[in-house]
Amino acid sequence: MSKKKGFSFLVIILVLAILGAVFFSVSYFSTENPIQPQANWSTEDAKKRGQRLSNNKCQGMEIRKMGTLPMKYEDFSMIIPYGLVVGDHVTPIDHQYFSPTIFHSPRDKYEVYAMADARLISIEPRVKPEYTEYRLVFTISCRLFYYYDLVTSLAPEIKAEYDKQRDVDIPIKEGQLIGRIGGQTLDFAVWDTTIILSGFVDPKNYEEEMWKIHTVDPLEYYTKELKELALSKYIRTTHPVSGKIDYDIDGRLIGNWFLEGTNGYQGTKKQKIEGYSKTHLAIVPNHLAPTFYIASFGDYDNQFKQFLITDVIPDPKEVGVNSGIVKYELSDFQYTKKDGSNWDYLSFTQDPKIKPARSKGCVLFQLLTDRKLKVETFPNQSCSRNLEFSNQAPTYYR
Repeated sequence: MSKKKGFSFLVIILVLAILGAVFFSVSYFSTENPIQPQANWSTEDAKKRGQRLSNNKCQGMEIRKMGTLPMKYEDFSMIIPYGLVVGDHVTPIDHQYFSPTIFHSPRDKYEVYAMADARLISIEPRVKPEYTEYRLVFTISCRLFYYYDLVTSLAPEIKAEYDKQRDVDIPIKEGQLIGRIGGQTLDFAVWDTTIILSGFVDPKNYEEEMWKIHTVDPLEYYTKELKELALSKYIRTTHPVSGKIDYDIDGRLIGNWFLEGTNGYQGTKKQKIEGYSKTHLAIVPNHLAPTFYIASFGDYDNQFKQFLITDVIPDPKEVGVNSGIVKYELSDFQYTKKDGSNWDYLSFTQDPKIKPARSKGCVLFQLLTDRKLKVETFPNQSCSRNLEFSNQAPTYYR
């Protein structure tokens, strides 16, 4: 599995444009009403996927509810949902974020705990000159996994085991201290190998990060008590409240795209050096206000960029081969609080809204086939101009 890239300090600030809380109930599963896998799964296939994710360390196919928050309730201010696009995270992000109560805290200020009895089967370090961060993968069974990233230090007993043998397989108890974090968010997600997300038209494009297609709503795997605690710090109020990462509709513009000839999500060796998502493109709903669309570019004037589509006509869900050339005005945007004032991205607020800001350019799209898309951007130009594709316009696929 590839190592996830951590957010830089400035990117994390942008990430915090996502905060709030919502207090309401969502149905939960119990032993009498278990999570239902998709119809075409087989135990053997799901087990093989779990073995691949765990390097053959997982056991059984048990579903065990998670009952403990990864951080103390008072130590985090909000939970950021799946689906943000920001910086070099061009396609919707496949994890949530637990944001510390004091974001600009010392690096090891807050404790991180195990959410359920499990086995810690992977510790991947991200070594930087000034510090090391860790990505941790836990297997409850070959069906169910969860992981953390951006952990700033390991608990002493975990660190001792890791120092003995980097290829770890450590039994973990629910509520056990795992490590610490501070000065940034804690990445978190749940994977269920019996689920293959239906909103990726070709799952093979995600072989590089194969867990993506199994990323599921955490709320469905929590105890009732844990679900109520988590929901009290959720900010998204529209279904699904945990967010969403898979928006593809075959034959339509909406969703993820990859530059032709670049091996899907993986990219080429050269592009991995330049930036692993330089060849990605996404046209997706905003993760907090999904009536608004974001155009997310791996290469917009040689930069990673995200823009608000100012006037979403026609709707990307409806744009197909017969739509011909479609153009959208692109703009910066600001999150606002309920009273209409600009949000500082750091203070707690509920259900932030989107306000368009300055126009930044125009983009042309044309579906050549159901899975082939022609794209050209025109930075700092208005869609009111008579813009046409040049012979340099790249094509994307999925």
